[in-house]
Amino acid sequence: MFREEEREGVFDWTMLGDVNAGRPNLGPTTDVAVYRLMQFTLRDVLIREFGVEAADRVFLEAGRTAGRHFYGNLITKKDDFHGFMADLQRVLRELRIGILRVEKADLDGLTFTLTVAEDLDCSGLPMCNETICTYDEGFIGGLLYAHTGREFTVKEVDCWCSGDRVCRFMVTPVG
Repeated sequence: MFREEEREGVFDWTMLGDVNAGRPNLGPTTDVAVYRLMQFTLRDVLIREFGVEAADRVFLEAGRTAGRHFYGNLITKKDDFHGFMADLQRVLRELRIGILRVEKADLDGLTFTLTVAEDLDCSGLPMCNETICTYDEGFIGGLLYAHTGREFTVKEVDCWCSGDRVCRFMVTPVG
């Protein structure tokens, strides 16, 4: 289930397990620092072993996969874009992932400017003059792909780590 030597992805939502049964005393939540410890140590090893570009590709693709599965398993309003976005905002806030806002939306051209405040990945980190939310880029792309059936390029243009207080993503359709 977890050690497959396959080329195709095998992730399935059931791999998350029954957290309530497995953690009857501690429950489903943990400190953000623990999540970041896993994320940044994994990224560090990937960079050391394969380089920055490969690490970014891995995080981007993992985010895409997560976004597609998140949409399929947690988003309930899939009939229209406005309902989808409202549902997504609610779920991201309830799960304490971040506070999503749509700054600009061109539904005909499928271009968007989205912000995430209090982002799980970076809010509160020291400034490093970089945008670091590669996983989020993939996650947003995966969500939008699941909703529209189209691929998107998602680029973070502002980040807590680059001095902003929200992460800002420019979203454009591929092709």
